Amino acid sequence: MKYPSILLILFSFFVVFTRESNSSETFTQCITSNSDPKHPISPAVFFVGKPSYSSVLEANIRNLRFNTSDTPKPFLIIAATHESHVQAAVTCGQRHNLQMKIRSGGHDYDGLSYVTYSGEPFFVLDMFNLRSVEVDVASKTAWVQTGAVLGEVYYHIWEKSSTLAYPAGICPTVGVGGHVSGGGYSNMMRKHGLTVDNTIDARMVDVNGKKLNRKLMGEDHFWAINGGGGSYGVVLAYKISLVEVPENVTVFSISRTLEQNATEIVHRWQHVAPELPDELFLRTIIEVVFVNGTVSTQKTVRATFKAMFLGDTTTLLSILNRRFPELGLIRSDCTETSWIQSVLFWADIQVGSSEKLLLQRNQTVTYLKRKSDYVREPISRTGLESIWKKMMELEIPTMTFTPYGGVMEKIPSTATPFPHRAGNLWKIQYGSDWSEGTLTTRYMDLTRELYQFMTPFVSKNPRQTFPNYRDLDLGINSHYEKISSYFEGKRYGESYFGGNFERLVKIKTRVDSGNFFRNEQSIPVLPYFI
Repeated sequence: MKYPSILLILFSFFVVFTRESNSSETFTQCITSNSDPKHPISPAVFFVGKPSYSSVLEANIRNLRFNTSDTPKPFLIIAATHESHVQAAVTCGQRHNLQMKIRSGGHDYDGLSYVTYSGEPFFVLDMFNLRSVEVDVASKTAWVQTGAVLGEVYYHIWEKSSTLAYPAGICPTVGVGGHVSGGGYSNMMRKHGLTVDNTIDARMVDVNGKKLNRKLMGEDHFWAINGGGGSYGVVLAYKISLVEVPENVTVFSISRTLEQNATEIVHRWQHVAPELPDELFLRTIIEVVFVNGTVSTQKTVRATFKAMFLGDTTTLLSILNRRFPELGLIRSDCTETSWIQSVLFWADIQVGSSEKLLLQRNQTVTYLKRKSDYVREPISRTGLESIWKKMMELEIPTMTFTPYGGVMEKIPSTATPFPHRAGNLWKIQYGSDWSEGTLTTRYMDLTRELYQFMTPFVSKNPRQTFPNYRDLDLGINSHYEKISSYFEGKRYGESYFGGNFERLVKIKTRVDSGNFFRNEQSIPVLPYFI
């Protein structure tokens, strides 16, 4: 009885392999004939089995959970070196009914830019070669291609000006395309808003393979691509508005354990951090650590307070000693430095190191799981103590509290697709990292258990989630049948985009009714009866 099953499996594999092989051949002919002859696409195409395929695929995989022998692989990768390659990929992907994944930096936590769960052949359009950064100091703007990473953007801005900056993520290896598509935020968000609040134009390829700018695509389409997920086309570049920063800023990082009154300090932090001057961003990282007691190793919770102040040390000390004396900040805790050096500080690189380190795209890669929440009401001391107890029981997951307030209270929730604005005290990121691939399920389950425990303390109806912290636990879209796709999409779509979800669906239906630009958590199209 075993042999028929084996034959069926082999036959199924043969059918899939044949389909992929045929698709590869005809697809290759298509992209070759549809790209600019002056910029041949052949050197940018990497097939399964070719010498460079694995290195190109793995170069931008940031989560080892999606780099196993069982992980579905693209049958080819187009590492575009010219905008015509993007146009050819879109045109031919549709013509041959192939799923296309779009990758810029690869930081997406659940691998949606280079993995599929549909079982169908797919290819990756990798944007990492399209990474130019053109800074115009006079207008305080820059055109940034979406394959650039944030470190490259920061470095090239600094080359032109020491007092201009871009309010985007603290991790230099995050790709611009993915960062902006999910909203993006920085340690200047309380002063200058989100990354998407500083986008003023874009160039993109639409579902018809045409290149559009903001004027040609229209305001609805531009609104959608500026923080509404990668569901409406391939963005080639964003025109960004740069913000002014002082010659010197101040940063610090100090830690307190439970034995050093961490509970009282965190309790006070949640009331203070959202109300501090807009120039001050004070984040808290909560983790379980092990300390040596008099008899044996003991567990405790440690809260690390990490800050960015757009000003000098003396002014910072005056503010915090008056508003937050419980923290006990002293001058020796602080480092006054340039904005570009503060970028290194936040990336855990020694202040004083070469700024050229920001041009490196590689980073340490681990297995990881992330989830997120929003907190709208302060948590009581008793509540915090119960959280610490749960964390010490689980040991592994950490929580990062990112404060809101400031200008985030003033920007309407409908200004961009990103809705999480006024009323939020802080955002939580849950994180687990590990190196043992065999323990994947255990660490993921621990992260989910902490997330579930936090239910009484966070937003509800819907439970809100940060769009850039993609989390497949919220649901997967089947993509194929429009009715089910729409209702599946609502499950995660309203958590990510709140009341903006329905507007995004309408725009998606208008600009991509065939749902070509899709992933497991993309914006769905409307069913016929709605």
